[in-house]
Amino acid sequence: MGPPIQISQNPDIRYLGRILGDVIRAYGGDKLYRQTEYIRSASVDRHRGIAGAEAIDPGLDALSLDDTIAFVRGFMLFSMLANLAEDRQGVAAEPEATVAAALARLAGDGIDARAVAALMEAALVAPVLTAHPTEVRRKSVLDHKNRIAELMLLRDAGVDETPEGDVVEDAIRRQVVLLWQTRPLRTEKLFVADEIDNALTYLQGVFLPVLPKLYARWEGELGQRPASFLRVGSWIGGDRDGNPFVTAETLRLATGSNAAAVLGHYIDAVHALGAELSVSSALAPVPDTVEALAAASGDSAPSRSDEPYRRALSGIYARLTATYAAIAGRPAPRPSALPGEPYATPEHFRRDLVTLADGLEASGEGQLGGIGALGRLIRAVEVFGFHLATLDMRQNSAVHERVLAELLRVSGVEADYLALDEEARIALLRRELASNRPLAAPWHRWSEETAGELAIVHAAADVRARLGDDAICQWIISKAESLSDLLEVHVLAREAGLWTAGGTDSLMVVPLFETIADLDDAPAIMARYFALPEIAPQVAARGHQEVMIGYSDSNKDGGYLTSTWGLHQASDALTPVFAAAGTSMQLFHGRGGAVGRGGGSAFAAIRAQPAGTVQGRIRITEQGEVIAAKFGTADSAVSNLEAMVSASLLASLEPEGLCAQDCMRFTAAMDALSDTAFAAYRGLVYDTPAFRDFFRAMTPIAEIATLKIGSRPSSRTRSTAIEDLRAIPWVFSWAQARTMLPGWYGTGEAFAAFEDKPLLADMAQSWPFFGALLGNMEMVLAKSDMGIAARYAELAGGVDGHDAIFGQIRDGWHRAHDGLLTITGQTRLLENNPALEASIRLRLPYIEPLNLLQIELMKRHRAGETDPRIAEGIQLTINAIATALRNSG
Repeated sequence: MGPPIQISQNPDIRYLGRILGDVIRAYGGDKLYRQTEYIRSASVDRHRGIAGAEAIDPGLDALSLDDTIAFVRGFMLFSMLANLAEDRQGVAAEPEATVAAALARLAGDGIDARAVAALMEAALVAPVLTAHPTEVRRKSVLDHKNRIAELMLLRDAGVDETPEGDVVEDAIRRQVVLLWQTRPLRTEKLFVADEIDNALTYLQGVFLPVLPKLYARWEGELGQRPASFLRVGSWIGGDRDGNPFVTAETLRLATGSNAAAVLGHYIDAVHALGAELSVSSALAPVPDTVEALAAASGDSAPSRSDEPYRRALSGIYARLTATYAAIAGRPAPRPSALPGEPYATPEHFRRDLVTLADGLEASGEGQLGGIGALGRLIRAVEVFGFHLATLDMRQNSAVHERVLAELLRVSGVEADYLALDEEARIALLRRELASNRPLAAPWHRWSEETAGELAIVHAAADVRARLGDDAICQWIISKAESLSDLLEVHVLAREAGLWTAGGTDSLMVVPLFETIADLDDAPAIMARYFALPEIAPQVAARGHQEVMIGYSDSNKDGGYLTSTWGLHQASDALTPVFAAAGTSMQLFHGRGGAVGRGGGSAFAAIRAQPAGTVQGRIRITEQGEVIAAKFGTADSAVSNLEAMVSASLLASLEPEGLCAQDCMRFTAAMDALSDTAFAAYRGLVYDTPAFRDFFRAMTPIAEIATLKIGSRPSSRTRSTAIEDLRAIPWVFSWAQARTMLPGWYGTGEAFAAFEDKPLLADMAQSWPFFGALLGNMEMVLAKSDMGIAARYAELAGGVDGHDAIFGQIRDGWHRAHDGLLTITGQTRLLENNPALEASIRLRLPYIEPLNLLQIELMKRHRAGETDPRIAEGIQLTINAIATALRNSG
């Protein structure tokens, strides 16, 4: 055996790296192994500063196209296995990010478990899965990775054989071989149906079993049963903003698939309970309520005549399978032989289960009540209902305007709605909301866009009627800029009864404020919204209102520092608006994986929210590669959900840490920093005439568009302007080019111009917001490399002024780097975070050769070479670099 492909003290990485090396030699050949090992060791030596290893691209020119593709696959798989190993060992984990640790911290502040439980009664903490296309790996690849994680757990426990009888060590090696022989790239573009199936894998395989177990753990830590406040949401199948492939059919498919999955889970659980609950009425007292359920079940089998719990479960099972048939439109996989009426709501099903639990609890010492399998099932029904995940609807405000204008024109209400000013629109919309008369008549003929939107509205109403209101709760408005944007959605929702005048169970309309200007306007818009007599009663009945704030577009609009500060300020400014309206604020944070899209530690981000803005209610998007990283296995899901919940508890209940004087000083400092950073960022990105062409030439933006990683187009329009580019390819492209510009540009100029450096150091030490801002920026500075970026910049040699543009970028990076070290008192990046530093240092020697190969392949591709292996090689390098960087999309 040759030396292992790894450079880490982590024993799992050494172990898996050795296996990968053996597999490459056995299945790729000795030549490929020796080439790979030479390039690896040379790159490692260069990063270690070993004399004679200064060459930046040793050995790469010796690779043929076939060798290049195989080499890239090897480095990609090493990065994936390193990610797996680090996740297992808790590298860069936050040990304080658990509910138990939060309870201990709060107890130290005099806040007991009863106060925490009271908060949970009115709380909602929800990760929301989206199909934003930043996951470059195929599901088949992720499945093999997850199987290795399962096998490694058996190895940890000292188990020699799997339950199937395979030797664990051999099984791990086989999975690595399968990874080596599995095509890493998709050959066909994903459809929305594929994205729905992928999401269902996590919902069914991870969230369904994990959440009830978490609640059981928290019940023990709290000393009482907490409310079911942690739930899961999804955009997949309902998010049609810029995605013409999301339709009424995909909405029905997503909700129907989720319902069938969760009902199937319940059916299996009830079947298992029937085998377990063999309590005999001859040996234990049975309450009349249980006997009544048993008598109503229709189960007259003599063998179960003295087993009322089993007979009651037979009836519950029959009703469940009937519910499955009614909702799914097909028989249950294992139908009951007994007749049964479908359950009208999940609550009716839950009541029957609670009846059994109460009966068991009343017997003896209460060891059989609402705990164990029955307790977990009751919790699952509370959390997942018949819908599994709450599906959000989302559309762009411009689409709403066009559709409503057509509805008003065709129905004879207003000839030219789009020509009206804002106040005239509001007056018209309020008149409409005074009645429940729909605008669309059955005989009207509509444009394709309007017909599609009306079909979505009616499909949503049908889903809520069948699965319950929790199946679809929110209608999110992208690019919300005015009060009329909110009212338009109410009028559209009225078409299918999703909004009724004077009603209290309407769909919640949620504005998404995305740009810097929109964030500034948000408090005034919401204040006017709450003051409307058509709206106020509905908000009061619901008790809360959601506002979504967008990290991605605000960053693209104003840069990292200004975006982060703008979001913080908007959240803070909304708090008194909601207090004046007498309703709870529920902020929905539209975060991505990369720092330029709000990524980074969710625990730190939630803790850093302004005082009074969480109060137990928060939703956060989970996108692309982040879903697999956080929720790919039960263990990772547990740790990430614990972090989200514990941070929410602390942000809601911990005393304010800053005095009023510090708040004023720190706010003034951030205002000044933001102004300088904004001017620098806008000056480069929007005011430099050639910047757009430079960006498209320097980065693999065009090549990324060829990846089959999502159903959505990469741009909302055909425009090539930065303003019209989606934030995901914007951030992803800069990450590939090792520049990470959206995560730091402008901050260096702001730090350099700010004279009171001791004040910034004080802010970093005592203000969680500023500490989190610097921590995320430090991570992307450490992952970027101006030497590699300069190589990418050579691709833009044909753009006027390219040297000057890259010079600005390079100088800005150094100013950001030096400013951060000065503020934090470090001598190098990540000096105070050794675990993350080790993680990134492990990857850098593996990423660099991939970057260099990508650049060379891009040159050849752009020069007109048509060998399909060149395009394949580019796509593989994109995949491999994204895997190594982890949070790049």
